[in-house]
Amino acid sequence: MTDRKYNEEEVAAIFRAATEKSESRALTGDRSGGLTLTDLHDIAREVGISSDAVTRAAQSLATGSATSPRTFLGIPIAVSRTVNLDRNLTDNEWELLVVQLREVFRARGTIRVQGSLRQWSNGNLHALLEPTPSGYQLRLGTSKGNVRASVLVGAVALGMAGFVGLMGVLYGTYVNSLPGVLILAAGGAVCMGNSVLRVPKWARLRQQQMDDIAQNLLQSTRDTDPLR
Repeated sequence: MTDRKYNEEEVAAIFRAATEKSESRALTGDRSGGLTLTDLHDIAREVGISSDAVTRAAQSLATGSATSPRTFLGIPIAVSRTVNLDRNLTDNEWELLVVQLREVFRARGTIRVQGSLRQWSNGNLHALLEPTPSGYQLRLGTSKGNVRASVLVGAVALGMAGFVGLMGVLYGTYVNSLPGVLILAAGGAVCMGNSVLRVPKWARLRQQQMDDIAQNLLQSTRDTDPLR
């Protein structure tokens, strides 16, 4: 890992993760060729940052990252995590990963293998093992396909409740129309509330589960590297 070159964006990410007190002026100068982990340790000592914190941050960067969740009207509808690997998984490592996926997500799922491409999926939830120019990557992802429909149905129901209520007031029939207005409003509130209140919690849970799987996978591949 000490031979890897880090570009300016990666350097900034590492130091942000290592400490909130990093000095940006320490990263100035001619760094077009990138920085090694040793270079980062030297800079860390100059500005009083723990070398261990820099190493942990660099290791975290090397595993890949969680992309920003896709949202709909501010509500997260999809989350994902990418894990960068130096090598392909062995058959046993892949099988152990599938076991973990089934346990974590409580889903049997379906396995597909095509050459070096491997996939585990259960509905919108998936884990894809793919080759890259520098090794392999595991892409984890899932989505809530019904969020858009739920929000739109809720908005339409609330809109209709307001319209019916207004017509009732204008034409003096609000007493008779009140039950229908309440039913529409309640249905719309339930649909909207389900998305606004429950979906963000679902997104946080799935993101944490994917982060845990990523860390476990990276650690296990390091501990059982067949080339060692």
